[in-house]
Amino acid sequence: MAPRSLATATISFGLVSIPVRLYSATQPSAGLSFNLLHAKCGSRVRQQYVCPREGAVVGREEMVKGYEFARDQYVTFTPDEIEALEEVSSHTIEIAEFVPASEIDPVYFDKPYYLGPDRGGAKAYRLLAEAMRRSGKAALARYAARGKGYLVLVRPQGERLVMQQLLYADEVRPFPDVELERAEVKEQEVQLALRLVEQTATDTFHPESFHDEVRGRTLALIERKVQGQEIRLAPPEEPRAQVIDLVDALKASLAAATPRPEPGRHGAGREPERRPARRAPRHPSPAARAGDGSKK
Repeated sequence: MAPRSLATATISFGLVSIPVRLYSATQPSAGLSFNLLHAKCGSRVRQQYVCPREGAVVGREEMVKGYEFARDQYVTFTPDEIEALEEVSSHTIEIAEFVPASEIDPVYFDKPYYLGPDRGGAKAYRLLAEAMRRSGKAALARYAARGKGYLVLVRPQGERLVMQQLLYADEVRPFPDVELERAEVKEQEVQLALRLVEQTATDTFHPESFHDEVRGRTLALIERKVQGQEIRLAPPEEPRAQVIDLVDALKASLAAATPRPEPGRHGAGREPERRPARRAPRHPSPAARAGDGSKK
């Protein structure tokens, strides 16, 4: 089933206008939620707004919006005034500048959207996507919608364009505010850590290989409850022995880690190469490998 577009917009690229449609790039969360019920009768309870001064329930028709400019002091606004404060939706994605895509720290990434060409915009859409793909650049743009102005990043993904909503600088906490204790790292430790990284590394990202195991277990337990079975807490895991020496911990990790083969790298059913349990694996030289081949 084809996705339904959320809105239409126009990419402003110099004097070129590209009509596009916006699509949500993510699906609604599949997270689990529990409702609050009255323990006595099992009915679902309702949320109400109560005035703390009068102790009375306040209906929505009796509410107004206010802004707290000082402690417990508010200035109120009518619906028309609220509308006047909101950013007028321009429906234009106005490109301000092009930057290398690698220069945008992912910490600024917010919600992503897919962009598809609207009627009459297919050629210009493909032209912009190809130009950015070849240049390795992405576009920083301004976009106003839903009463707010957004900073967005338009980047190519193959022949298509993705619009990534970005956070503004004042919406991101400065990283240096996080305390970082000084510690000396030895070269031996770095080399062991690099070997551990390489041993479990892959060249490509396969998101389909990862699943929400906690959600799966929870759903299974809920199904048991629906069937009238009792749910019992799983016994807590035995605490792992704490390894004080960092080098020993890295060596133990190397011995326990199993390389993750990429799809197609190993033949079907082929087991990963066994490694010695108590010593680091040795990498034979090209000459040794050639010698092994001549003996077969």
